[in-house]
Amino acid sequence: MAITQLSAFLENTPGTLYKAVSAISDAGVNMRALSVADTRDFGILRIIVSDIEKTKAVLSDDTLVTETKVIAVRMDDKAGALRNVLKVLQDGNINIEYVYAFTGGKTGSAYVVLRVNEVEDAEKVLEANGIKSLNDADFDDILA
Repeated sequence: MAITQLSAFLENTPGTLYKAVSAISDAGVNMRALSVADTRDFGILRIIVSDIEKTKAVLSDDTLVTETKVIAVRMDDKAGALRNVLKVLQDGNINIEYVYAFTGGKTGSAYVVLRVNEVEDAEKVLEANGIKSLNDADFDDILA
């Protein structure tokens, strides 16, 4: 039930992020979640969008765009909720490469997006511990 995340490698210069976000917005694509990590020369825009193909099309002319399967889970919006998810993955020997989180959707809910070394194994470990991973349709529904 993994979801698809796009990663766009952007030059780290003034206006580059604005240009990318404008292209996505002008195409009528809704960005569901995003994260930006930077280095001196470039940034990585990680986004979950309402239309993957349209986003790739508007960014691909001058930007390297890749698809990655990530896991998203809902958790309670309270102290310790993220720790509980991370503990389940740690106990399952799942390596987490990066994570970003946000609140929204249902009141009292928070969501975490995780890039892990083994998506299917992570989903099984989470499921066995009562934590359901979201698919693309679920993700759209929570933010609709």
